[in-house]
Amino acid sequence: MPEEAWPELPYEAWKDSLETLHMVTQIVGKLRLALSPFEPQWQNVPLYLTARGLTTTPISSGPQIFQVDIDLIGHEVLLLTTRGDLRRITLTARPVAEFYRDFLASLGSLGIEVEISPRPSEVPDPIQFAEDTTHSAYDPAWVRRFFDVLSRIDIVFKEHRAPFRGKTSLVNFFWGTFDLALTRYSGRAVKPPAGAGVIMRKGADAEVICSGFWPGSARVPAPNFFGYAAPAPPGIEKEAVRPAGAHWDPAIKEFLLPYDEVRKAASPRREILDFCESVYAAGARLARWDEALI
Repeated sequence: MPEEAWPELPYEAWKDSLETLHMVTQIVGKLRLALSPFEPQWQNVPLYLTARGLTTTPISSGPQIFQVDIDLIGHEVLLLTTRGDLRRITLTARPVAEFYRDFLASLGSLGIEVEISPRPSEVPDPIQFAEDTTHSAYDPAWVRRFFDVLSRIDIVFKEHRAPFRGKTSLVNFFWGTFDLALTRYSGRAVKPPAGAGVIMRKGADAEVICSGFWPGSARVPAPNFFGYAAPAPPGIEKEAVRPAGAHWDPAIKEFLLPYDEVRKAASPRREILDFCESVYAAGARLARWDEALI
């Protein structure tokens, strides 16, 4: 039986809404960063997929235990506490600065006192959240379609994660780079590059092979799956990975597989698994990972 058709997700058609949503996820993600204990490779900071969007999972502030959900079906952010409190903040038709003001006010109304970094991370030309009236577009139909795509990919990445016997991340949604990713670890430590910033110093200290998906950006204006090994073993750029549409991108130094190639395939699931598995196989062979890990 053929798989259900996967929807189109052209970057240019919804890039303004994407950028606004990116800023919202940064605000919510920075709350988790501020209130959760540090874990190696920043594993305390991602958000995670739910049946309706993204979540911080439960975090605490003093005696208060709560979580924040970004509902991409109802198009609102929910603050939920273990005491039963609920606050709702709408996402539609409002600038980021207004959302940020209401988000902090809602936290305050629940007795949650926290200072979060007021500036976006890992984006060009960042605007302070409190001053960001530039990002205000939010098309619910395109955001809903993006969530549909993410949900399908999340399930396939979990399938790819399952057989690995070593350490892996969960399937993470990184709000800084706005991508869904799964990372496998060899178990070997790595010295971060000289002069690396704090993100690289704490995040590039382990040997990894990663596969992921991002919906596009000004640098790569189309949705793509990506894969890489870090540190990159010599010669990996010459490896032929599957499926046929996958290729090495010399500008970003990663393997890419266009989403449009995947969604048109008879089995998008199989295309994604082939990509993830072949990127892993190439990286693990060249970097001499333990064959017993898989």
